[in-house]
Parts: sequence; C-alpha cells; structure tokens
Amino acid sequence: MATDPPLHAIVPAGGAGTRLWPLSRRGAPKFLLDLTGSGRTLLQQTVDRLGPLTGEDGVVVVTGHAHVPMVAAQLPRLRSENLLPEPAPRDSMAAIGLAAAVLRRRHGDVVVGSFAADHVIGDEDAFRTAVQEAVACARAGYLTTIGVEADRPATAFGYIRAGAELGVAGAPSARAVRAFTEKPDAATAQQYLSTGEYRWNAGMFVVRAEVLLEQLAEHRPALHDGLLSVAEAWDTPGRQDVLDRWWPRLERVAIDHAVAEPVAAAGGVAVVPARMGWDDVGDYAALAGLLPRETPGAAAVLGQTGAVLTPGSPDALVAGRAGRTVAVLGIPGAVVVDTGDVLLVTTQEHAQDVRSLVDAVRERGLDELL
Repeated sequence: MATDPPLHAIVPAGGAGTRLWPLSRRGAPKFLLDLTGSGRTLLQQTVDRLGPLTGEDGVVVVTGHAHVPMVAAQLPRLRSENLLPEPAPRDSMAAIGLAAAVLRRRHGDVVVGSFAADHVIGDEDAFRTAVQEAVACARAGYLTTIGVEADRPATAFGYIRAGAELGVAGAPSARAVRAFTEKPDAATAQQYLSTGEYRWNAGMFVVRAEVLLEQLAEHRPALHDGLLSVAEAWDTPGRQDVLDRWWPRLERVAIDHAVAEPVAAAGGVAVVPARMGWDDVGDYAALAGLLPRETPGAAAVLGQTGAVLTPGSPDALVAGRAGRTVAVLGIPGAVVVDTGDVLLVTTQEHAQDVRSLVDAVRERGLDELL
C-alpha cells in the first residue's frame, strides 16, 4: 500500500457523441478523436493530465469491447489489466462502480476519481489543484465532486448548489453540496448564476472506494451485488461466465442519480469549486469556441480540408477529412463538416439539433454512416 498513488483515476470512455456526427461515430466516437487540433485525442489528453496525479499505473479505462483495440493503440503505456471492457453500456454507475470494485479488490480502500474521457480542460494547474483538494475531502469520508465555475447561464449542463464551508484540512475551498439539479431552462439558469451558489456539474467524482461501494449498497443494492460479483471474478478465468450472467441484469443509471443525489441529501457530498477552462465539447457550437482562429471572426478549421473561403460568414466552423476546398458565403456561424461519405451543413444556432439527423439516418437504415 505504501507504493500506491494518492489517486486511482477511472476514465469511463463511452458514448457516441451524436451531436458531433458525422465526425463522431459508433466506431470512432469523440473521445478517440483529436478535436482540438493538438495532435492528441481527447482520451489521450485526459490521461496526459491525470498522469501527474496518479503515476504511470494509476489510470484505469473502462470502455466498450469494440473500442478496446483503438484505446490500447492510443494509450500504449496503459497496462492491459487496467483496460476494462464492458460487454454493453450500462451508464456511468456501472462503469465507475465496476472499476472501483476491481481497484478495491486489487489495492484495498484506495481513493478513486472518475474523469470523463471526452472533456477539454484549458487550465491544467487549476485542475490538479482542485483534484488534490478533492482527494483530501475523499480521505475525510466525503463523496466529492468538482464544481466548474459557470460563466454563462447554460441550459445544457446540470448544476451543483454549494452550501457551507467544510473546513477539511488540505481542502480550503471545499463546501457542502446542498443539492444537484437537472438541466434548467434559461431563466432558471440565470437565476442560479445570480445567487453565486451554483456550479456546473462536470461529472467528476472523487471518493474512497469503500465509501462509494457502501453508498451503492445502501441506495442500489441489486446493482452493488451484481458489480461485486463481476469484480470478484474479473482477474480470474471465470470472468466471462460471470459477466454473461450478471451484466445484462445490471440497472442502467447515472452515478448522479444512483448515489450523489441521495448522499448529498444526507450531507455526505462535498464540492471543490474550480475555474479551469472546462468544456464537454458537447456540440459544434462548443467545438467552434475551442478551436483557434487566425483573426477574430475568421473561420475555425479542423482536420484535412483544402482552401477555406468564408466571405460574409463570420465565426464559421469547417471540419472534415475529404481535403476539398470549402466555400461558405453569407452564413454567419456556419458549420460545414465534410467526411467524404457525409456532408453536413448547418449553423451553430442549430448545433444541439444534430442528434435528430442521426435519428433520421438510423430510420432510413443507413447504418454504415453511424
């Protein structure tokens, strides 16, 4: 135990990223893509920034069977036993709970933290400081989340309402969580910001493995029992038989609903506020805001394109793999995505509606485009 890192990071790498279709697809979802033009995929960037907090062997990635080869190729230093394949997606509680149970079996009651594979963080120093405070809270027995400072009344995120200071040693900014709230409408989001009590919920949780599993046993006992059965067999030849028996029966539920909300109501959740340039790259409007531009109002360009011409089209986004010249005339905030087999043309105003196109493609039986 003396050689264990202060934190074992769990990276759930799943989801289809349908609002970023056709760049993000089932075979290559957004966490496997370089969406910032940095030369590193979102997954690689996530593991890169966790390295100073966990050490080389302190990261576990949970992903679907179909993505195991690509994850392994992108993370060649990740030990094979730290890549946990899910037979099928069962939402975040199953993924995080499985990893926590496996880590407890291997290492004892260690501190674990869950960090999504497909988010962008601009200020990594602020991120590390916040995680270190969260680790201190976790050691004190709290289920701890990192609350992202809200800079606008966003309606696409859940919110965390912070309460009184906790006075935890090593976590001077930690506060009690009064409540988690769902995605609000615009007026409610503006009201939240005016109080100064609310932070965005980025889905980052840091907690002792034993505490997480005890809370899961209390609030979702069937899910707890199934995950423990799988974890007991994980490093044995009987893993597949146990997975076949248990995994399809596991409840699909997010960690927020399964444990964070009820534990917060009982006073057991802490939040560490952080201003760290966080973005979940949830749609093309978010992507357009992340990419560099040569001059204000110029087009943001990602991927392999030819010449990009955007007269009368300020703040356009052009992305693709086809290498063709793209010309956009008189469409402010345009979005053009050219992948060779699909050409998407929309505006950032309609970025949240791209998912409806995925539904239309599925309804027409064009599965090869998904």
